[in-house]
Amino acid sequence: MKDAFGAPQSLLVLGGTSRIALATARRLIARRTRTVWLAGRPSPGLESAAAELRTRGADVRTVDFDALDSESHETALGKIFTEGDIDMVLLAFGIAGDQERDEEEPLSAVRVARTNYTGAVSAGLVCAGALQAQGHGSLVVLSSAAGERVRRADFIYGSSKAGLDAFTQGLGDALYGTGVHVMVVRPGAVRPKTAARPATPRLTVARFAAAPLEASPLTTTPDAVAAAIVTGLRRRSETVWVPGSLRVVMSALRHAPRPLFRRLPV
Repeated sequence: MKDAFGAPQSLLVLGGTSRIALATARRLIARRTRTVWLAGRPSPGLESAAAELRTRGADVRTVDFDALDSESHETALGKIFTEGDIDMVLLAFGIAGDQERDEEEPLSAVRVARTNYTGAVSAGLVCAGALQAQGHGSLVVLSSAAGERVRRADFIYGSSKAGLDAFTQGLGDALYGTGVHVMVVRPGAVRPKTAARPATPRLTVARFAAAPLEASPLTTTPDAVAAAIVTGLRRRSETVWVPGSLRVVMSALRHAPRPLFRRLPV
């Protein structure tokens, strides 16, 4: 159960090596989260992430989880819930793919779709059912601003995130009133580790569309997304944009006529 301050005491991360997920786990541990499950494919990176979180005072356990193996999800994730209630599930796995290659190799495109959408549908429903059975908890799903209006430059990835986003909203409606809180998080592109924070010029749709990843004022960082997630949990938000100004820009792009949208450098 959440403590007297509303912080989850237990956390399950699906995608245990995600930079955003680990930044979120660090913040939650600092707020008294004591049990963390990191679910992912066995790897040195997963074990290293678990070891680092243990140094912060949490009881951290790892569990084998493969987003593409939907048939294993009920068994693998169900075992975690038999160990005790989970206050928060963070669905943080996904792959960007390679648009040029994926257009030429349909099986590569299918892998993106299966990981980002069908894998998330399977794992999300398993966790949602377990949360509903225990009568409380939050399911937080990392979507993307890319799914709000799918661009030519990454329509395979964007379409998979659009599907995930719609699924999460529907799931939230289905669970409304059950005690389970569902929150979708829509971050902008996450800046590479080496990219410095740019100065923030006056925000316009054209400026956003033309800016490269490292220069766009609407990119973000894992820590910024983590902070927004923690705030959203406290407020029991249903939708979180990171940065918040991204909501306005994406609303404008979403309503742009298709002939105009095609001419934008996005």
